[in-house]
Amino acid sequence: MKKCIAALTAALLVLSAAGCTGTQPQQDSVTKTNLMLDTVITITLHDWQDASTIDLAFDEISRLEDLLSVEQEGSDLYRLAQSAGKDWVEIAPETEEVLRLAKEYYALTEGHFDVTIGPLVNLWDIHDGQGHVPTQEELDQVLPLIDSDDLLVEEGRAYLTQEGMIANLGAIAKGYIADRVKELLAEQGVEHAVLDLGHNVLLLGGKADGTDFTVGVNDPNAAEGGLADVIAVSDKSVVTSGIDQRNFVYEGKTYHHVLDPFTGFPADTGLASVTIISDNSAQGDALSTSCLLLGKEKGMALVESLEGVEALFITTDGTLIPSSGYESYRAQESET
Repeated sequence: MKKCIAALTAALLVLSAAGCTGTQPQQDSVTKTNLMLDTVITITLHDWQDASTIDLAFDEISRLEDLLSVEQEGSDLYRLAQSAGKDWVEIAPETEEVLRLAKEYYALTEGHFDVTIGPLVNLWDIHDGQGHVPTQEELDQVLPLIDSDDLLVEEGRAYLTQEGMIANLGAIAKGYIADRVKELLAEQGVEHAVLDLGHNVLLLGGKADGTDFTVGVNDPNAAEGGLADVIAVSDKSVVTSGIDQRNFVYEGKTYHHVLDPFTGFPADTGLASVTIISDNSAQGDALSTSCLLLGKEKGMALVESLEGVEALFITTDGTLIPSSGYESYRAQESET
């Protein structure tokens, strides 16, 4: 029951997806929900009845989590942090690919997207509605460790040049994993599927009847379950980052998890959430976080500069700011 509730309060709600628990065939479809990647994951295969295929998908998620989670002892990211300032670490091809992607977005966003933010993430320690508000002295100790120029990546290996550095892929790994699972399902012959990884929704094709899937975008300023908009999409990624997703209150002030690598504090740009529509989920993951950090003007300028990317920004006062091509995805009343 808790998993159902969590799935329904995610920032993105696939309005036409089915099922909440276990593996369930429903009307020529199969769906399964599991708790992985620190979120509730639901995968639904439409026009498909072989439950073993969906198990392959979850096995792949588990395999990649074992490589990419810095909190997983023995993972590539864990070993990279342990060897920071000491030696190079051998890494899997998938880890190398994600690290190279992360460095590309670091350059694209002029340093706002920085996966070496790990020491800052650990310092704030935001989870389960709790956290730590650091002193300026504490911030001054970790901010010099945040610099993706000091993350070196070569074929089959990586190195963090300063002791104490930590690469945390939380802002891109989930999207990357979703993309890999979509590829796996397509190789198995699946043509219609919904991968719902919490705030990352990735669609394989459209619905079996040829229509689009409808995806609800949560209103970050409203009570849980309130929608700001509904979009209709096929074969796309829809990713939302929002200041309402993980936060805590200290002395009457709310602090959220989207941390600015320059100031060390949560982003304060007037944006409450950013939803990105794109072809792949790793891109959507990285851009949604980056735009929250960049703010309305610079964030939207970045979106408009990229081919095949649309966005919906929602400000802290509730204003909806769509990109130039977003309207083409807005669902008609008959679709909702």
